[in-house]
Amino acid sequence: MNTLPVTKLGLKENALQFWLLVLVNGFVGAMVGLERSVIPEFAESVFNLSGHTALLSFIVAFGLAKSFANLMMGRLAKQYSRKQLLTLGWLFALPVPWLLLFAESWSWVIFANVLLGLNQGLAWSSTVVMKIDLVGEKNRGLAMGINEFAGYLAVGLVAFLAGYIASESGNVTYAFIPGIGFSIIGLLLTIFLVKDTQSHASTEAAQTTIPLLSNIWQDTTWRHGNLGSVTLNGFVNNLNDGILWGLLPVLLATKGYSLAQTGLLAGIYPVVWGLGQLVTGKLGDVYCKKQLLTLGMVLQGMAIGLLLFAGAIPVLVTALVILGAGTALVYPNFLSVVAENTHPAQRPQSLGIFRFWRDFGYVAGAVAAGVFSDLFGLEAVLLGTALLTVGAGVLSEVRMCCTKKMLWPSQVCLTAQ
Repeated sequence: MNTLPVTKLGLKENALQFWLLVLVNGFVGAMVGLERSVIPEFAESVFNLSGHTALLSFIVAFGLAKSFANLMMGRLAKQYSRKQLLTLGWLFALPVPWLLLFAESWSWVIFANVLLGLNQGLAWSSTVVMKIDLVGEKNRGLAMGINEFAGYLAVGLVAFLAGYIASESGNVTYAFIPGIGFSIIGLLLTIFLVKDTQSHASTEAAQTTIPLLSNIWQDTTWRHGNLGSVTLNGFVNNLNDGILWGLLPVLLATKGYSLAQTGLLAGIYPVVWGLGQLVTGKLGDVYCKKQLLTLGMVLQGMAIGLLLFAGAIPVLVTALVILGAGTALVYPNFLSVVAENTHPAQRPQSLGIFRFWRDFGYVAGAVAAGVFSDLFGLEAVLLGTALLTVGAGVLSEVRMCCTKKMLWPSQVCLTAQ
C-alpha cells in the first residue's frame, strides 16, 4: 500500500529548499541595491533634475508599488501558490534594468521603480512566507535573520558595485547593467528549482494552538498588542530608511564626499544591517523580542542623531555601523513576531498587511525628505527622525507582551489583545 510522504517542518529537514530561497532572496535584494547609491547622480547627470525632486518622485513610486504589492501578495496567497507569486514578482523585475539603461525621460525611471516595487513586494514577501512555512516554530527567528541577511547584504554589496561601476566608467547608466543578469537568474531559479510550500503550512496549521484573528486588518494594523506595535515600529523603521535613502547621498555630497566615497559609505549601513541579522534573528528565538525591538529602535535614533556630525569620517562610519546594527536587531524580529502571533492560515495576509504599512514608511520618508528638508534643512529632518525613532522603540517596551527570557527587568507586559 502506497503512502504519501510526510511533510516535515524544520530548517535541517528542508535545508536544500531553504538555502535555495536564501539565494533567490539575495537576487531580490540585488535588484534594489542597483539604485541605492547612484540615483541622485543619475538624475542630475542624465536628466538635469535636482536631487530632491528626483529622489522624492522615485522613492514614492517605489514605496507605493511595494506597499500595495505586499498587500496584494497576502490576498492572492488564498488563490495562488507561493511559487506562482514569486514567479510573478520576477516577471515584474525583467524590464527594470532595460528601462533604466535606455530611459529617454524621468517618467521611464518612475515606471521602472513601480515595476521594481512590485517585484520587491511580491518576491520578497513570497520568500519570507515560504521560509516560515518550511521551518515551523523552532528557529523561526534564525530563519528570518538569514533571509533578511541575504537580501540586505545583497543591497549593500550591489550599492558598492553600482557606485564603483559609475565612478570607474564615467557613465552612471552602466551601473544598471548587472540587473539584467540578476533578474534572469532569479526567474530561472524560481521556475526550475523552487518548490511550493503550501503543504508545510497545512502541516503546521494542523498542529498549532494559535487562535484565528477576529479581524486581520484591524488586529495587524493596531488593535493586537504585539502585532500593532510591530507594525508601527516597522513603519517608523522604513520611514527613517526612506529619509536616509533620499538624503544620505545629498548630505555626503554637501560634506565634499566623492561619488565613489558616497557609494562606499552608503553601503556600510545595509551591509551591517544584513550581516547583523545572522545573529539578531537567533537572539529573537532566545530573548524577549519586544526588548530587542526597543533596543534596536533606540540605537537607530542615536545613530541618526550622530549623522549631524557627518563631516568627520570616524563619526560618520560609527553612526552608519550603529544604524545598521539597530536595524538588524529589529528587522528579522518584526517578521518573527507576526509569524508567532498569527495562525498559519492567516499568516500570509497578516504579513502582507504588516509589510504594507512597513513599506509605506518609504513613502512617508520620501515626502519628509523632500518637503521638510527644503523647509527646515537636512539637520532638522535628521533630528526629528531620530526622536520619532526612539519614541517608537519606547512604545514596544510599554505595549508588547514578552514570552522569552528578559534582557532587563520590565514592569509592563500587557496581554497580546
